[in-house]
Amino acid sequence: MLREGPMIDAHRVTLASEDDFEGWREAARDLAEAGVPPQAVVWRVEGETEDLFAAAAPQPKGASFAVPRSFIDLAKGVVCHSDPERFALLYAMLWKLRSNRNGMEDRADPLVDRLERMAKEVRRDEHKMHAFVRFRELDGRFVAFFEPEHHIVRHAAGFFVPRFSNMHWSILTPVLSIHCSRERLKFG
Repeated sequence: MLREGPMIDAHRVTLASEDDFEGWREAARDLAEAGVPPQAVVWRVEGETEDLFAAAAPQPKGASFAVPRSFIDLAKGVVCHSDPERFALLYAMLWKLRSNRNGMEDRADPLVDRLERMAKEVRRDEHKMHAFVRFRELDGRFVAFFEPEHHIVRHAAGFFVPRFSNMHWSILTPVLSIHCSRERLKFG
């Protein structure tokens, strides 16, 4: 299945979902290579209201650049955070890494500190989901309810598949549900 990339309209980036790491990464790379500074980008998720004051379209791509693996690992977690600024904060960090590949090592940097705290909060929320979800049987299907603080449901779903492979189960949350039958996941 081909994955559609994020839509970039002017400097507005519309991501497919609240936890769209791949979409964010693709758009962020293109914008950074085009030299678009963080303050010129508006990040949104499909279905959110438009920002009428977004800037002009990105310039043609420039040279690519490498980022430390630690940033990619951090970004995968931070994207799942519920803070509406998470995409912009990550892009600001990526922008810093363009000129200072060691920027993630500066523990005195308030941006690094904030991103680390956000990733830790996401890990804690995911741990709570793994540890405290309890299934109840309902008409031959096992059902659980969980109310996450962050957008972790898709990310955390894989934990349950091998553990409950012999069950038909669902985990319901206020925003997203997971359904599994014979190790096949479906989100609703």
